[in-house]
Amino acid sequence: MTTTHTGACFCGAVEIEATGEPEAMGYCHCASCRAWSAGPVNAFTLWKPGNVRVTKGQQFLARFMKTEKSDRQFCTACGGHVMTGHPGFGLVDVYAAILPSLAFAPGVHVNYAETVLPMKDGLPKLKDFPAELGGSGIAIPE
Repeated sequence: MTTTHTGACFCGAVEIEATGEPEAMGYCHCASCRAWSAGPVNAFTLWKPGNVRVTKGQQFLARFMKTEKSDRQFCTACGGHVMTGHPGFGLVDVYAAILPSLAFAPGVHVNYAETVLPMKDGLPKLKDFPAELGGSGIAIPE
């Protein structure tokens, strides 16, 4: 049986559905994610694009692409952040807080060289991205 997780933006105008299991979960410490999320770290869940769909409020979903690497999507009614497409990786980041029924089980920290909030949790800390995604794959100490 396939698991389906549902979530919504801050006001509920946009609803999404993620089916199956995420490809990865973790924390991003890059300056772009910090600025976008208005927090010191971004908790991500990465999904194959075919496993994520908007089920309500498509007309309220807007996009912002500062770079070709991140297609950030948000609700025009409340400004709530919903997800970010990463076309170069073939993945969609549905923010962990958007999917309340998903048991968030982070496995990695990415872009840890940019951290402003050191986290000593025993998880691997990558300088940038995994080598499979075009990064160096270099782990750095907690």
